[in-house]
Amino acid sequence: MLTPAALLARIRDEVPHPAGVRELVQMLKIPREERTSVRRLLRSLVAAGDLIQIRGHRYGLPDRMDLVVGRLTAHPSGYGFVAPERDGDGGPDLFIAPPYMADALHGDRVVARIERVKDDGRVEARIIRVLERSGTEIVGRYERGAKGTGTVIPWDTRLLMEVFIPEGEAGGAAPGDMVIVRLERWPTGARAAVGCVSRVLGDITAPGVDMEIVIRTHGLPDAHPPDVVAEAEALGTTVQMTDLQGRTDFRTWQTVTIDGEHARDFDDAITIERLQNGHFWLGVHIADVAHYVPEGSALDRDAYERGTSVYFPERAIHMFPEALATGLCSLRPHVDRLVQSCLMEIDRQGQVVRAEFHDGVIHSDARMTYTDVAAILEAKDPVLRERYAPLVPMFELMHGCFTVLNDARRRRGSIDFDLAEAELIMDSGGAVEAIVALERNVAHRLIEEFMLLANETVASRLDGSGVPALYRIHEEPDLVKVAKFEEFIAGFRYTLGTALVSVQPRHFQQLIARIAGRPEEKPIATLMLRTMQKARYAPTNSGHFGLASRSYTHFTSPIRRYPDLVVHRALRAARHGSVPHERLEQWADDMPEIGRHTSARERRADEAERELLQWKKVRFMADKVGNEFDAFITGVAAYGLFVELVEHYVEGLVHVSTMADDYYRFVEEGHYLQGEATGRRYRLGDRIAVQVLRVSLQSRQIDLGVVEILERVRQGARGARVSTREASSRGGTATTRPPSGKRRAARPGRRERVARKGTRR
Repeated sequence: MLTPAALLARIRDEVPHPAGVRELVQMLKIPREERTSVRRLLRSLVAAGDLIQIRGHRYGLPDRMDLVVGRLTAHPSGYGFVAPERDGDGGPDLFIAPPYMADALHGDRVVARIERVKDDGRVEARIIRVLERSGTEIVGRYERGAKGTGTVIPWDTRLLMEVFIPEGEAGGAAPGDMVIVRLERWPTGARAAVGCVSRVLGDITAPGVDMEIVIRTHGLPDAHPPDVVAEAEALGTTVQMTDLQGRTDFRTWQTVTIDGEHARDFDDAITIERLQNGHFWLGVHIADVAHYVPEGSALDRDAYERGTSVYFPERAIHMFPEALATGLCSLRPHVDRLVQSCLMEIDRQGQVVRAEFHDGVIHSDARMTYTDVAAILEAKDPVLRERYAPLVPMFELMHGCFTVLNDARRRRGSIDFDLAEAELIMDSGGAVEAIVALERNVAHRLIEEFMLLANETVASRLDGSGVPALYRIHEEPDLVKVAKFEEFIAGFRYTLGTALVSVQPRHFQQLIARIAGRPEEKPIATLMLRTMQKARYAPTNSGHFGLASRSYTHFTSPIRRYPDLVVHRALRAARHGSVPHERLEQWADDMPEIGRHTSARERRADEAERELLQWKKVRFMADKVGNEFDAFITGVAAYGLFVELVEHYVEGLVHVSTMADDYYRFVEEGHYLQGEATGRRYRLGDRIAVQVLRVSLQSRQIDLGVVEILERVRQGARGARVSTREASSRGGTATTRPPSGKRRAARPGRRERVARKGTRR
């Protein structure tokens, strides 16, 4: 039977030019009984971007025509970038200048033609066709026009258009209301977009409207369809006797889950004991979602479309309905639950010397929290140690195992970024009361270490098994970015200590160890993160650079990530050999698209989570205009400084127009702005005092000013020069002073944080 992959391979090898269906059939000598399926296969290859249909109904290979298929990311300034979909396209994203955007909009799937490759490696292209629109609904602000007509201004500033609303199509919206508009005509160069208001969300400041806007803007599916919910509920709430057949019984083993205080879904549990040879026998038990969700079922189709769960401060949008996510597939204490188990024997050097994989059943002894386990291990809390006395030896054994594993991972050069993350403190009404640093204690770290090890061990088992699977890959950083990073850290008198072509993870890890606790730690670590590639899902195992791992996958969260569900199915097939050969071939054909789709869904979830967090931070700062804060410079551009407030972990922009005491020149190589007259520098990583000048809910932006510059301007010292001695004494960097008028955060109230256990690495 002819498959899409086989047809594509033959076209690539045997067809020297774009060809129509009849010519393809003749050149490839397709048997008569298979000819009826050729058109269907060609449509599938076009939809996947592997072939391009051109004029004359001919099909050609995009890479041989300098064509690339990908998603367009537009910029509010009018230009955009196309990220190639296919692994084979390689290289950087394509730059699309404003005149070459055609009629494409942000998020559209497009075909772009490469126009030229510049000396610096940047690829410039033009969009020649829109293959697929990003969606038919847009969120925006309604404004009433003349004679009953109106206009909707998109909330997403990357959508460079306005939507005309005809008379009678406003859906009852009042001027200024946030609405959802259904597009009935797409914009072109000659005419505007036309649509009708399908739903009124209300005033932008009303409770819950912010989250609704983000959900709709990013096209996140919210409520599960009725057939999906019905399928989940039909599975019941308890494990049935028939489910236990052929499973390893771990119910007598001492087992616990460790999660955040507010977690509702528990998808991993831990067992551990010391073997007679002194080695650790660590068990990582993961909810067996694949047992309940067969391929092609309503649950499976809906989960694939979602790709991942999405976590907001006030609620989570689960990949599966509640009946599974927090019910039958949640490893609650004191009930039987089905699992896939990875058991690992770990020697004194932290190496896995033996591994077993089981379909199992567990009966968790306790639902523990990170806070309590950390208090037991580090604070030796007497009350908690007495309450959980039977489990304390287990926790101490976990800590010992964690130490061995963590030391081993550091020795091999795995990179650990431990930058502070923000945690929102919400009051009872859902408003942000304070923003504090998210605390990661020893319990967080040991669970993450165990999950990393299980993911590596499963990936090693799948690699070479002959069963198609998804791997979590992280390619080596781009050499141009590494060179720029090396140039930057040289300004702090650091180096990676090796030639750029031979840079390894350990060189970055050793640098992190050298800068730990120093003032320059944050800017260097931040730029190091930007130097790295983004991890993604792929059907071939090419290793994980950041973890210094030859094999890595995602196995530990099938409740919340679709790739983990794929890995569970693959692991079961590798163990039992129960999947027919034809089905394995179909898996192999499907895996590239599954990897691309789920990587895109992960990016969508990340963007939505970041946007809502930023919006809530902006609203939190709305009543702080005029206040002054300490801040770090986290980015430098020709138009200003990006900074993060030390106290609230809130980001804002110091626009260069507010730096009116001098003409500031952007020095890209050094990541700083320098005054032409004074020589003052504002550099990435500098600590400065800033004042909140303006907070805009519409643009989700906080405008800041550098306090010392604002004071010089107010005092009439514009353009004043400083002596060479003064400039020298400042060391070429910005001066700072303790901020005045800094407002303390209100007393923390109810903590509302969604714990995302595991790692997205």
